[in-house]
Amino acid sequence: MADFLQQVVSGLASGGIFASLALALVLIYRATGIINFAQGELAMLSTFVSWELIDRGLQFWPAFFLTLAISFAGGVAIERVVIRPVEDKPVITGVIVTLGLLVFCNGFAFWVWGGDVKNYPSGFSTRTIDVGGVAISIQDLGVIAVTLVAVGVLYAFFQLTKTGLGMRASALNPSASRLVGVRVGWMLALGWGFAAALGAVSGMLVAPTVLLDPNMMRPVLLYALAAAVLGGLTSPLGAVVGGLTLGVALNLLTAYADVPTALRLPAALGLILVVLLVRPAGLFGKLAVRRV
Repeated sequence: MADFLQQVVSGLASGGIFASLALALVLIYRATGIINFAQGELAMLSTFVSWELIDRGLQFWPAFFLTLAISFAGGVAIERVVIRPVEDKPVITGVIVTLGLLVFCNGFAFWVWGGDVKNYPSGFSTRTIDVGGVAISIQDLGVIAVTLVAVGVLYAFFQLTKTGLGMRASALNPSASRLVGVRVGWMLALGWGFAAALGAVSGMLVAPTVLLDPNMMRPVLLYALAAAVLGGLTSPLGAVVGGLTLGVALNLLTAYADVPTALRLPAALGLILVVLLVRPAGLFGKLAVRRV
């Protein structure tokens, strides 16, 4: 039982990382109808920015919060400069733009920081504590706590602020929102900013485990996509639940079903296929109904 609980806590920690990136994917999908395939690479760039700040003498947590601010500003700038010109174009155009952004970010990281793997410090201790006979890593608890705080802050912003209400309205009905004076364009830009900041959280939390290099977020993006599909691409709550569920499920499969670690990613991709076949809208998503 102790080993089971330990696997669950560890799974919640990795699932929290998937959840934060999945939530970023959902934010952009709800606002634009496209999946931002560059989300992982943007998170990787943010993590390199954080590493650079730490390498220049800044402590982890000041670097963490400064990186969030830089990432938010970068996300807004990307929407204004790169995404806005193709806003009214077919969805496939936006997808191609995000794929181009993925390639650009990856190449930029190789150009500036090289392809060598770098050690990235953790903001939490690596020691374990005993809770009811279960040895739990402080780092796992810290990752879970940071994820929950980030999601909680975002939820409070959307529910309790006028700007958050405007962003929700813009995502649901842009035309009606414009009629009541909402600046839909800027609401979309803020959505990209928040998505970039959430991606940065994911990158900075996972980097101490997987080490930092320009390709480190590729598998995490696929796990996050699986989590978003599981929860529903239109549901922020589904993204969080899907990420946590996926993290725990993969941990339990590895520990008790003798699934090799190398097969965790194919298992997540298999989950995407199953969910799309059985329930295309995901656990919390809603299918769009069109009248003919």
